Amino acid sequence: MATIKDVAALAGISYTTVSHVVNKTRPVSEEVRIKVEAAIKTLDYVPSAVARSLKAKTTATIGLLVPNSLNPYFAELARGIEDCCERNGYCVILCNSDDNPDKQRNYLRMLLEKRIDGLIVASAGGDCGLAQGLSGVRTPMVIVDRGLEGVDADLVRIDHEYGAYLATRHLLELGHRDIATISGPATTRVAQMRLAGFRRALKDAGIEVRGERMLESDFTSTGGYNAAAILLERNPPTAIFAANDMIGIGVLRAAAERNVRVPTELSVIGFDDIQMSRYVYPALTTVGQSILQLGEMAAEVLLRRIAAPDLATEQRIVTPSIVMRESTAPLAGVFAEYR
Repeated sequence: MATIKDVAALAGISYTTVSHVVNKTRPVSEEVRIKVEAAIKTLDYVPSAVARSLKAKTTATIGLLVPNSLNPYFAELARGIEDCCERNGYCVILCNSDDNPDKQRNYLRMLLEKRIDGLIVASAGGDCGLAQGLSGVRTPMVIVDRGLEGVDADLVRIDHEYGAYLATRHLLELGHRDIATISGPATTRVAQMRLAGFRRALKDAGIEVRGERMLESDFTSTGGYNAAAILLERNPPTAIFAANDMIGIGVLRAAAERNVRVPTELSVIGFDDIQMSRYVYPALTTVGQSILQLGEMAAEVLLRRIAAPDLATEQRIVTPSIVMRESTAPLAGVFAEYR
């Protein structure tokens, strides 16, 4: 690989002059500039990003740490972050921890060693180890979607509790009263907030919250499928609120295998509005906001933090809304009375 000294030798000038041309740090004559550019083209020279970052004290690089890149939610979130960063001259290093604390810790150390300009963390929530690891980090940082207790950083997230409330109220307005929920892991804050929204909607409607209608799962289609299999085998409910779309997709599969028609016999609503939810059959009614826009917002907040590190931390809580599709319908023979 050609070096800056190779370029200088071919152009017949000093390597410091080549540096001035490449980095535009000092004016040079047109003749010299043409010689340097010709030599660069001939040698296919690529300037060292490391050397330039040491001089400029910036790497134009953002670190992004996610818990599970196989989850379409995090894939869409990363795309929004990348789009915003690319427009602003930053590249993104994506690290997937696979919900593994050791892997997560190693990635965090690696990102900080690379002297990234900023860090975006999409946490699985309820992770004390990650919170401890981030507590002393001085790099500008944004936590996205799932807050971490004890970490003083900007936060961008959906209003999980209100979104779950909207989803459950939607089912109530369709006349459903026997409503079950499949929540995420109880150790995660996001699952707790979404379960709280479900409970509040039923309480406001004067409906008892029954323990057998609340099942815990992980945020995967497999988890949703297994939990739905239990619900549908014994006195099935007329509606299910799935705590995320992946769970909801698993519910649709479990219902299809048991010849339970959605939405005429079972209404299903999810949460997040991942792109995949539009293309399953029936298309999944859900609660959410554009995940791409959420990612862009997180990146915008981080770039603002990089530019002005002394600003007070902020929380941006995005209000979700119902996304009507095909998987929910009025309870057969019943007109919705709850408004």
